[in-house]
Amino acid sequence: MKINLLAILLLLTFCAAAQKRSRELGIKIGVLSPGTMNAITDVAGVKVGQVTLSEGADVRTGVTAILPHDGNLFQQKVMAAMYIGNGFGKLAGYSQVEELGTLESPIVLTNTLSVPTAADAIIDWTLTQKGNENVRSVNSVVGETNDGYLNDIRGRHVRKEHVLNALAQAVSGQVAEGNVGAGTGTVCFNWKGGIGTSSRKLPKNLGGYTVGVLVQTNFGGVLKVNGVPVGEEMGKYAFKESLDKSSDGSCMMVVATDAPLDARNLKRLAKRVFMGMAQTGGIASNGSGDYVIAFSTANRVLHETSESTFSASYLHNDYVSPLFLAAMESTEEAIINSLLMARTSEGTQGHKVEELPEDKLLEIMRKYGRLKQ
Repeated sequence: MKINLLAILLLLTFCAAAQKRSRELGIKIGVLSPGTMNAITDVAGVKVGQVTLSEGADVRTGVTAILPHDGNLFQQKVMAAMYIGNGFGKLAGYSQVEELGTLESPIVLTNTLSVPTAADAIIDWTLTQKGNENVRSVNSVVGETNDGYLNDIRGRHVRKEHVLNALAQAVSGQVAEGNVGAGTGTVCFNWKGGIGTSSRKLPKNLGGYTVGVLVQTNFGGVLKVNGVPVGEEMGKYAFKESLDKSSDGSCMMVVATDAPLDARNLKRLAKRVFMGMAQTGGIASNGSGDYVIAFSTANRVLHETSESTFSASYLHNDYVSPLFLAAMESTEEAIINSLLMARTSEGTQGHKVEELPEDKLLEIMRKYGRLKQ
């Protein structure tokens, strides 16, 4: 009985200390409603898998994989586009997506020096799938941020098996945030960053479509939360005292939707994701690699077909604006969630990055009247 009581007390203590997402704290970003899980996985068919590497004093890195659908992605490609906000990065797979407007591989996020390993793993994963026995070309899409402040990045601790495990573990449903997967060693606005996600479900009169965003935050600037100058209020922001590089880093942003968008309108959607990043105070500094990968699950493009043409329905330009707003709001909230769900972390060379202090944040939000009861 004593043991059970102790277990209950420990559980209650853990729950009380658990990180909370923005809406759980009363921070309601935007005017549109989130999806059921408020995650990229609210877009039907989308799955996320993550492998976290936190070993000893030096390893703080990982892998986050996003799969657009359950089927053979190479044989049934999805419409896609990419947008470069600031190109100081090592995103793999850009040119073919830009040229053809389709995505034929999962999207994998990791650290900068593990991009080749992740790309190789995606090739292995694709070639071993049934139906791909004759495939001789794979466009692996891999995004990255540099987690070298907390992680021994030169050690290149991510291996192919970690990427393959992330792909194998991908599921729909809730997505873990903060110090997980590719966000294990990242830093955002000089606080601990990480993985974050959010979504918006449009009302029926605006199409009823869903937009979901997942981010890997490792960038800087002057933090704003729902319009409130939190970074300024806390006295922690870029260039406060000198021309430093605290705003450098990167932000990988992935946006999914079930709206039938072609590649052109997906690129337009991706540009609005970047606007959502700006809403949080990110400045896309010189040393920041800020990329958006956008895809739609509505139409599939067959790799092999005997037909010279194919038919698909796409949303008219005049009906895409609500999706633009949904992408902006989802991105802003996903970035804030990545901060709120992250925990203080110590890593290589004794470096330590504190989590965004919840109590101080809420005090500032109350001061500006931006907390919902």
